Amino acid sequence: MKPLIFLSIIASLLTSCRKVQTGNSYRDHPAEHSLFTELLDIYDISLLPEYKDSTYCAQVSTWDTTGGNDDGFNGRYSFLKRNPDSSLVIFAKTGSGVIHRIWTPTPTMDTLDFYLDQDQKPSFSIQYADLFSGKKYPFIGPLCGNQLGGFYCYLPIPFEKSCRIISRGRRLQFHQIQYRMYEPGERVRSFNIQPEDSVKALLDKISVLWNNKNRNLQDLYSKVPGEFSGKVDLEPGKTTGAFELNQGGRILGFELSPARAFEGSDKNIDIKITWDGEENPAVFCPIADFFGYAFGTASMQSLLMGTRDNKNYCYFPMPFDKKAKIELVYRKNSSLSTGPVQVSVTVWYSSDKRIPEKEGKFYAFWNKDRESRIGKPHIFLDIEGKGHYVGSVLQAQGMVAGMTYFFEGDDSAAVDGEFRIHGTGSEDYFNGGWYAMMDRWDGKMSLPIHGALGYSLPFCRTGGYRFYLSDKISFEKSIFMSIEHGPAGNAFPVDYTSVAMYYSGVPAENSTQPAGELSHVFVPDTLILYPQLADLNLFGNMKVETTWKYGTGGESYLFTPGAESWLRFSLADIPDEKYSLYMDLMMEPYGCEFSVWQRQTRISDWIPTSREKEERVRNLYLCDLDLPENASTITLRFRTDSHKRSLLLNRLILVRNQD
Repeated sequence: MKPLIFLSIIASLLTSCRKVQTGNSYRDHPAEHSLFTELLDIYDISLLPEYKDSTYCAQVSTWDTTGGNDDGFNGRYSFLKRNPDSSLVIFAKTGSGVIHRIWTPTPTMDTLDFYLDQDQKPSFSIQYADLFSGKKYPFIGPLCGNQLGGFYCYLPIPFEKSCRIISRGRRLQFHQIQYRMYEPGERVRSFNIQPEDSVKALLDKISVLWNNKNRNLQDLYSKVPGEFSGKVDLEPGKTTGAFELNQGGRILGFELSPARAFEGSDKNIDIKITWDGEENPAVFCPIADFFGYAFGTASMQSLLMGTRDNKNYCYFPMPFDKKAKIELVYRKNSSLSTGPVQVSVTVWYSSDKRIPEKEGKFYAFWNKDRESRIGKPHIFLDIEGKGHYVGSVLQAQGMVAGMTYFFEGDDSAAVDGEFRIHGTGSEDYFNGGWYAMMDRWDGKMSLPIHGALGYSLPFCRTGGYRFYLSDKISFEKSIFMSIEHGPAGNAFPVDYTSVAMYYSGVPAENSTQPAGELSHVFVPDTLILYPQLADLNLFGNMKVETTWKYGTGGESYLFTPGAESWLRFSLADIPDEKYSLYMDLMMEPYGCEFSVWQRQTRISDWIPTSREKEERVRNLYLCDLDLPENASTITLRFRTDSHKRSLLLNRLILVRNQD
């Protein structure tokens, strides 16, 4: 469709409604809700501050209602009802509403029937996997797809009277379906799998925007009225003003550079944003945490905020009434010899004031759980008032070396005092799936509205982000958003850092201020390498088999080396320090001998792994290890014969030497 035709369609739709001014355009409260208006909420970022009055946001999922961790493994909680023909009802709501998001890590080839508006026949049917494959229009990328182990569909499915989803398969596992219900009397045009031209054009616009690798603020707004650019010198122990506007309006976006100036384990430069002279800042947290750094290193590159080309960017629209102030706080750190830092600041803004009855102000709630409490989840946000929730950024550090079991924890939300949302796992909340598995949730990856900040088994840590557009969680009186740490009971000890983003009329009163150890990146003394995600190389002939049967929390690898075979592990991500090296392995009748080398220098004795009966040894001491920058590998060399020919490895363990 030609651009002029597309614009005329939008214009004709908007003229039928009453006007509400925004930072980018004039958007009316729609005369009717439809696939088009829902997609417009996804495409037009300037609409984010607008309230969705008197709507009911909730989620259906497969969570274990007994409090255990069977959130879909056995399918026990994966349906609402089994029909006489063995088909499964997985969603059923009466009234007008819209499905915003469907997620699963376990799609099947079975058919899903969507019954809209009490039809006796399906309004449309689709293979479950084709919700995410991009093969069935309009369920196409980038709104629908799969990465990081999760399959996600953000194509809105509005319905006027009711919606039922029935799976023709006999068994399902994990899924989440997030939806919004409208008040009685709201006009809704139900979903049509053969969309009109205006919808097709808007889908094309979203595709171009989301797939643009070099997008900037100008890609989000057709016109940016005002721009401020300048440089500020930050001095340790001082707060420096970066931008101030003493009249009502809205910030459309801002950038800070160089991004590398805010990297490091101390995170002692903060951003502080205040609206209208409010006593509590709207934003006050380390710059690194606000822009989605992963444990002090730049990581996130989302549609709305992150780091690109050594610049931090934030494109959340931020309306205010009378005054806006952005300050940068450089906290002193007695352990570091720090000097001044020069920062370049660019702010884009307009004079369009906030409409208090229609729009909220932007707030970010920073929360740090340095020492988690058993039985208590990590809180993203707990406030009273009216508004909507639009984003979560989380850095999750386990305090017990080993597998990242803390990421079994579920997210949940109580809205207006009512339990509405319960997830099925932490990576699931961020639209991923299956942590610690190759090419799934195993490393950094940024997508437009969700992604992984990183994943490290040696450090027992990970992180993720998720932003909400049309699916923003509306609340009239209060919201409580949290995420568990551990499979059940919030029992896994963790260090969690989060930033929750929302729009409302007032800031949170119980926000923690960044200081000292609260913003410091924790580095564990014990680092564990699981072979399933280790960077390893083989020399010579060697057979490798993998298995889960030994109960180590990860895969075990059985190596059967030939003559003159070597096995090298990269330690490139391990800090350059001194360690004691241990191995978790299975002693067995066929166990061979091996020794540890740093390049061409042997650093251990020859170590036998043979025993008459198979037995797990969890901490077999190998040698002491010094990791200079130019020797960030270790190599195992083997001695074998016809009977002693294999090594069954569970994991390698490095314990930092305390000098």
